[in-house]
Amino acid sequence: MLNPDGVYLGNYRCSLMGFDLNRHWQDPSPWAHPTLYAVKQLILEMHNSSKTSLEFYIDIHAHSTMMNGFMYGNIFEQEDLFQRQAIFPKLLCGNAEDFSFSSTSFNRDTMKAGTGRRFLGGLLDDSSYCYTLEVSFYSYLLGGTSTTIPYTEETYMKLGRNVARTFKDYYQLNGETALSSRLQASREKPPAATGISQNRAGGIGKTRKTSTSSREHAKST
Repeated sequence: MLNPDGVYLGNYRCSLMGFDLNRHWQDPSPWAHPTLYAVKQLILEMHNSSKTSLEFYIDIHAHSTMMNGFMYGNIFEQEDLFQRQAIFPKLLCGNAEDFSFSSTSFNRDTMKAGTGRRFLGGLLDDSSYCYTLEVSFYSYLLGGTSTTIPYTEETYMKLGRNVARTFKDYYQLNGETALSSRLQASREKPPAATGISQNRAGGIGKTRKTSTSSREHAKST
C-alpha cells in the first residue's frame, strides 16, 4: 500500500498532503511522495541489477464506475510483444470469474503519462510488462449474465489469490514452452552439440522478479 495515511483519513484518490500519487511517477519527491519515491528507487535498482530481471509491474486500484476486475496495459509496436502482453490477463480471466478480459484495454493515453503503468512501461525494457489492475468499488457481473454480485473483503482477497495463481500458470506455461523449444532444438542438433546446449541453457538466466504495487485500498486511481 502506497497511501496508508490517505486511507487512514478516508481520502479519495489523494495522499495526506492532497496529491494523487498515481500522477507523480515521473518525478516523485522524497518529501511530498515518499512511498512513491522509495518504490521507484527499488524498481530502478532491480532493473539495473545484473542479478535480477523485473518482468512484471502491477499496480492495483479501485474503479468508481465500471464493474468487474480488468486491466490496462501499454502498447508495443512489435506484434509479438503485444500478443505476449495479453497472455497474463487472458490467463487471469480463466482463473477469476470476476475478471473481464473484454474490459481490458491497451493504450498510450497522454493524460496517464504520470501513472506507474505508463511511466515504468517507457522506462523498463521490452522484457517487462506493466499493468494496472482495476477492481470495481461495487460489484461484478457473474459470467455472461446480468446478475451482479457485490464485492466483499473476501471476494477482493479471492481475486488476489487468483492473481497469484495466474503467475503460477504463466510461468508454468513459459516453462513448458521453453522446454518444448529446447527439446525441438535438441532433435535438430548432433549429440555433441546437444550436450553443450543443455549445459549452457542450465547456466544462463536471471532471477525473475515481480513488483506489485497495491493502491486499490489506497483509493488513488
